[in-house]
Amino acid sequence: MAHVDSGIMGVFERRLMPLAEVVGKNRYLLTLRDTFAAIMPLLIVGSFFTLVGNFPITAWTDFLSTATIGGETLAALISVPGTCTVSMMALFVAFLMGYNFAEHERLDDRLSAGIVSLLAWLLLLPLYTDFTPEGASSAIRVASVPLGWIGSKGVFVAIVSGFLSVKLYGALVRKDLMIKMPEGVPPTVSRAFSSLIPMTATVVCAWLVRVLFTLTPWGDFFTFLYSFLQIPLQNLGGTVVAQAFVYVVAHVLWFFGIHGTSITDSVYQPILLALSAQNQEAITAGLAAPNIINYQFQSLFATLGGGGSTLSLLVAMLFFCKSDRIRKLAKLSIGPGVFNINEPVIFGLPIVLNPVLLVPFVLVPLFNIVTTYGVMAAGLVPVANGVLIPWTTPAIISGFLVSGWQGAVWQAILLVCGVLIYLPFIKTLDGKYLAEQERAEREEPSATSAIDDIDLADLDFDF
Repeated sequence: MAHVDSGIMGVFERRLMPLAEVVGKNRYLLTLRDTFAAIMPLLIVGSFFTLVGNFPITAWTDFLSTATIGGETLAALISVPGTCTVSMMALFVAFLMGYNFAEHERLDDRLSAGIVSLLAWLLLLPLYTDFTPEGASSAIRVASVPLGWIGSKGVFVAIVSGFLSVKLYGALVRKDLMIKMPEGVPPTVSRAFSSLIPMTATVVCAWLVRVLFTLTPWGDFFTFLYSFLQIPLQNLGGTVVAQAFVYVVAHVLWFFGIHGTSITDSVYQPILLALSAQNQEAITAGLAAPNIINYQFQSLFATLGGGGSTLSLLVAMLFFCKSDRIRKLAKLSIGPGVFNINEPVIFGLPIVLNPVLLVPFVLVPLFNIVTTYGVMAAGLVPVANGVLIPWTTPAIISGFLVSGWQGAVWQAILLVCGVLIYLPFIKTLDGKYLAEQERAEREEPSATSAIDDIDLADLDFDF
């Protein structure tokens, strides 16, 4: 059996390791990972204000909606930071895409690359809003910066335009199409003029794309990409099947010691964040959250305690196992595990390359995903409100903050169910370690007695 397990694991390792290495070094995926990691604190700050403004206590929300400062309600004032962060996330993504991609394109002036990326995105942005006055039969086109496109709806345009604009800008820089300033000119001034020609050419190309799309039925690049790319991807990524598939891939990679979620998140996280932003915007507007699958669903309900939902495993280890090895590891790991840091148990137990724990390590997150989707679809637990909270927020607390008391109770239920699924597998491993421990304890006294039987008088020290 061990030979069969070793053979299967060898096949998986030979197939998955090269694939994971290629994905892990892909410049486009690395750029996405770095960009969304950079904006995460920004989104959390904005989400904090949204949480304060929509805290699930009726007396509090009623107070905010009636109390005023300078003619504006507290609810409106508290919503401003959320509007300037989550509702404008595409604006930050547009700059950071160019800034981060420049590093992988080996461009020295990353700041100029970020500006080029942001400028290309702005050039493609439709600078108007169609407004229908009350009682009017037709809409009036008003010159404005449309907040709808600056938020989650504009993220994919920021990604695409960031890649394409910096790719073109970098190609022109490498052709040395730059203005050379004489020696003695301050470096800042020299750097600004050296990027003038590549930046101008890139801007002209982005402007031409804008002009060409005015001749199409879509009218602008944003509407085109949103219709043909972002909506299908969000519809696909917002399904329970997609969430389950992504987590199977991530956890199989984890099993081989590869940080699976960092690889899958580089592709999947932009979709989830866009879905979460839509939920937050809907909640702020007093509407129901439209997307069950979103970033909070994945990070707060699919797993508790980190990849594999190992908080359940740690509880099982702590209360139901007898071997010193497992109990000591559980005591050391439970503290970090409560705050969703599970590397100690992943590599200390270990779970990596441990066929005994592969099945529950994959099965528990799948169980969490399917059952959570079911209770949210049935209305038993509110859909996550889109508020981004720090990933280290402990379970129960995090469930309450995004889905009310029902979310907290459901996390507790998932934790218990995870313990029950992990229990027979960890008990099997515990039995093995306990047998090894007892064998070592039996052998230790005999080794000690053998040393005690040695008579120093019998030793010959003559050389």
